[in-house]
Amino acid sequence: MQYAVSEHLTSSVLDRDMYKHILIATDGSDLAGKAVADGLALAKALGTSVTAVTVTDICPTGPYSPIPFPEKIDRYEAAAAEEAAKILATVAVAAARLGVMCRTVHVKDRAPAEGILATRAAEGCDLVAMASHGRHGVSRLLLGSQAQKVIALSPVSVLVCR
Repeated sequence: MQYAVSEHLTSSVLDRDMYKHILIATDGSDLAGKAVADGLALAKALGTSVTAVTVTDICPTGPYSPIPFPEKIDRYEAAAAEEAAKILATVAVAAARLGVMCRTVHVKDRAPAEGILATRAAEGCDLVAMASHGRHGVSRLLLGSQAQKVIALSPVSVLVCR
């Protein structure tokens, strides 16, 4: 996947001291690609660096899931690490094309919002860019909104892209 950089963000309308380090959260989806593109465009316009993060949840278990055997967990973790590497490599290539310094981080065994917030704190980022899947009604109640959790708990600004 290639990310199209938004042209509506120009340096003439931005304060270059506004943000120094942007965290871009992505799950590799097309929707998250919008947050990647906007986050990278903003970083380029401001001359800041970025950290791209993807979070892998713990191996799924629950009341209706079988108890995972160690080999199932190992296969899950290997597949998750491979997918995370692909996602982050795509962001790193897009950042390099724009001349934006980009560090990548894969957080394992955490809920997405928790991993995003932990990475923000560890990296000292002063802005989080992420997508919102825009769930409504029952699906939002059942699945929760990771963007909403990040917004509620983040001590810094959150740029939510739809």
